[in-house]
Amino acid sequence: MTRAGGAPRARAESADAVLAEGVSKQYGRKRALDGLDLAVRRGTVHGLLGPNGAGKTTAVRILATLLRPDGGRATVAGCDVAREPFRVRRRIGLAGQYAAVDEILTGRQNLEMFGRLFHLGAHRARARASELLEQFALTEAAGAQVKAYSGGMRRRLDLAASLILAPDVLFLDEPTTGLDPRSRNEVWEAVRSLVAHGTTVLLTTQYLDEADRLADRIAVIDQGRTIADDTPAELKRQAGGAGVQLVLRTAADLPRAERVLARVAAPGARPTTDVAELRVAVPVANGVAALTEVARTVQDEGLAVEDIALRRPTLDEVFLRLTGHRTPGNAKTKEEVAAR
Repeated sequence: MTRAGGAPRARAESADAVLAEGVSKQYGRKRALDGLDLAVRRGTVHGLLGPNGAGKTTAVRILATLLRPDGGRATVAGCDVAREPFRVRRRIGLAGQYAAVDEILTGRQNLEMFGRLFHLGAHRARARASELLEQFALTEAAGAQVKAYSGGMRRRLDLAASLILAPDVLFLDEPTTGLDPRSRNEVWEAVRSLVAHGTTVLLTTQYLDEADRLADRIAVIDQGRTIADDTPAELKRQAGGAGVQLVLRTAADLPRAERVLARVAAPGARPTTDVAELRVAVPVANGVAALTEVARTVQDEGLAVEDIALRRPTLDEVFLRLTGHRTPGNAKTKEEVAAR
């Protein structure tokens, strides 16, 4: 049995669509990957999180056969990326950080062009373009030049182009970089639709909310190694229990708010402060009791607060605990601001 692009199905279907074991890659003296391990289950979205320079893009390029690993072993859709690169390429799609479509051509012309490049033939390329335009809600804009598309429409068209051969595995390397919130939501909906139709997605991102909303599992990598790999809920649980959060009206009250929360902190925990958001939070052992005490103390001391809440840990806090630093673009702590 063959697929849309004429590629044969894998000889043996395993539970993992992507498997990396001890993969390493070095550029001169810099070790980009240092024994990376990764397992992505079929039909899921697996997030790959890490700071700049952690090795995310290098890992994707190796899995997509654009780079050869220096060591270790990796398979995609049951095919070895080093020994069977052509088999791998027939089973995957890849969308990078920036749309790779031609702005002068229309949306339909772009997809038909990609189809012809993949040797589908004129008739099949037209048919496949129509299928993808409908799937990504671009039919009405199919005849317009891409330069007139919004950011979200361009990214959806780019995703469609990466799916010309109906790949088993799709690699998305920071697909929503630079997009506004509405466009990001459009891309997220497109990714959910792909997985619902059976595609496995490996998603690299620096947006914690993106990984939280889309990923079934998240692998956190730092300095070329996997340092955690679990469901978003389990990663949050490992970061600690519930926490009490205060949002202040003025920055002048931040020190007093820190002292108030320090009194109810779980053993070994300290308040963290987001200066830009006027927010102070701390993990607590007994959520309801701690919240009650903080509310009473805030009233007694006359602190001007916008909000007081009991909440679960965020993925940003998980990332901070695992790597020792926040993801790029996220607000810095009070200590980080003072150190500048």
